[in-house]
Amino acid sequence: MKRIAVLVYPGTNSEEETLQLLRDCGGNAEIVHWSRSETLRDYDAYVLPGGFAYEDRIRVGAVAARDEMTAAVVEGTKKGKLAFGICNGAQILLEAGLAPGLGAERSPEAAFTHNAPARHFLCTLVHVRLAIEPSRCAITASLPKGAVLPAWAAHADGRLAARSDELAAIAAGGHVAFIYTNAHGTLDAVAPPNGSALGCAALTNGEGNVLAIMPHVERVHPRSAGAPLFSSFVRAVELA
Repeated sequence: MKRIAVLVYPGTNSEEETLQLLRDCGGNAEIVHWSRSETLRDYDAYVLPGGFAYEDRIRVGAVAARDEMTAAVVEGTKKGKLAFGICNGAQILLEAGLAPGLGAERSPEAAFTHNAPARHFLCTLVHVRLAIEPSRCAITASLPKGAVLPAWAAHADGRLAARSDELAAIAAGGHVAFIYTNAHGTLDAVAPPNGSALGCAALTNGEGNVLAIMPHVERVHPRSAGAPLFSSFVRAVELA
């Protein structure tokens, strides 16, 4: 059975619920602390949980993106391994240039940055809808088309931001994996709670082996509500 590493940086705080849901979905997952970064190359897939890695110094995810742990993730994704980042983990993937992956390695071209209109911490139940064909991203491949998932948005920095030309390339390239909607999956009277460009809740890369999602799908109660995406991820790991 393939091995999934749940990365813990200094400041990560969502590893236990992430680990439990992965295991509930049949994943062979283990927590890997920053002191064991050299072991990451032995794993088949990576999950970067939420939290405040390195206290979000400089910018959210910026320091962690240059950590030895992330170097192993960058190397692994080049070989086709899967990387799944949630909230702070998603911010790290963007800072590392792994999603949407339009530029040079370790060169971010977009960011999940401070919420609009003011940088207030957001903590609310949201719904996100799969905005791509499921097969576009290996991690979503087992979800039904247009799947709507509940999740908790818990962040002060979750708004997708980039230059206008980069946003156009993100949209045209099918990189917006999930968008914010209401519980019915429609946009009626719904605006992204954080002002995210393109209504974006998650990004994938061109190869479809990286998924960076801002709201916490692992924090929904009952825990099974967050299982579809995790189950799809675990299945993709086994098939990769």
